[in-house]
Amino acid sequence: MSINRVNISGNLTRDPEIRATQAGTSILTFGVAVNDRRRNPQTGEWEDYPNYIDCVVFGNRAEPLSRFLSKGTKVAVEGKLRWSQWERDGQKRSKIEVIVDEVEFLSPRQGQGQGGQGGYQPQSGYQPQGGYQLQVQQAPAYAAPQPNNYAPQPAVQAPPSADVYDEDIPF
Repeated sequence: MSINRVNISGNLTRDPEIRATQAGTSILTFGVAVNDRRRNPQTGEWEDYPNYIDCVVFGNRAEPLSRFLSKGTKVAVEGKLRWSQWERDGQKRSKIEVIVDEVEFLSPRQGQGQGGQGGYQPQSGYQPQGGYQLQVQQAPAYAAPQPNNYAPQPAVQAPPSADVYDEDIPF
């Protein structure tokens, strides 16, 4: 048995490029820089060494996703690895890339029209303040129908809404 899953987080190294196959399938490509920390043998200091990972998104998600990505955007990517090889000018070449299943945005958008091909219109009620804001809404009370041989139960109440801050999260 083998497992082919990868999770990386880093910054986009370039603006994403979108293209389409002859059959009309959209393909979005972008690169993510992921740092590795190693001790410098001469100085003994820890240093960051970047790794540049190519990522590919296929299908209907490619075009809408391209509007929200731009160079420098911090993202977390989940997917699988794919190795490909080809020959160019008589030389064999190969590469490993991530076929993306999920993308999570880790940095806030700073305004409309920044990078990408279109502007982001926030939903009403969304107030970015240096990052993403979690909004908790209280659910309405709900009482499920009861069978005849049971006493009616009181409606379940949702907990009161609370502000959640990054410092409150234990991990």
